[in-house]
Amino acid sequence: MRIVLAEDLFLLREGLVRLLTAHGFEIAAAVDTGPALLDALLEHRPDIALVDVRLPPTFTDEGLRAAIEARSRIPGLPVLVLSQYVEQLYARELLADGSGGVGYLLKDRVFDSRQFIDCVRRVAAGGSAMDPDVVAKLLAGNASDAPLGRLTAREREVLGLVAEGRSNAAIAGRLGVSEKVVTKHTSNVFTKLDLVPSDDDNRRVLAVLAYLNS
Repeated sequence: MRIVLAEDLFLLREGLVRLLTAHGFEIAAAVDTGPALLDALLEHRPDIALVDVRLPPTFTDEGLRAAIEARSRIPGLPVLVLSQYVEQLYARELLADGSGGVGYLLKDRVFDSRQFIDCVRRVAAGGSAMDPDVVAKLLAGNASDAPLGRLTAREREVLGLVAEGRSNAAIAGRLGVSEKVVTKHTSNVFTKLDLVPSDDDNRRVLAVLAYLNS
């Protein structure tokens, strides 16, 4: 699996390169600016982009804007944001096209290498991996909007856990209920978000995207 990595801090960038390489990933490019990220993504067309939000030259939102531009030219390009900040506007724009894997993790909440690598693989495969704090901030202003308003409090809680990338079994364990109950809640979510019944796991991703972009 080929990765393009963007991180401006040398030690963190090199640490990520070593970690990812140790787990069998190929680093197609490791860059430290927004323009260099966009060039690398268009040149290498990797299996996934691992992106910091704030990159030189202005340290505002170059990383996210480069990822959004790359996805407009490479539809479905999986992007995993790894940042200290939640940039709500551009995060929503990144999610807006509804295609390809997406993830947003906060650096200071990544404590386990196995969990991190699992998130990388999940997003590369077209899934989602969202930090709970990111989900909470993105949803903060949407509680009364359709289709969000159709969901019960429990359904919103379940969908928040789905957004984190958790399986039905993991959600059941977290909430202290059976998998059957979780399946019922997720089915209700899909129905209320007008997602056509399907055995395709991408329906979970579409539900998350529809939810976060409502």
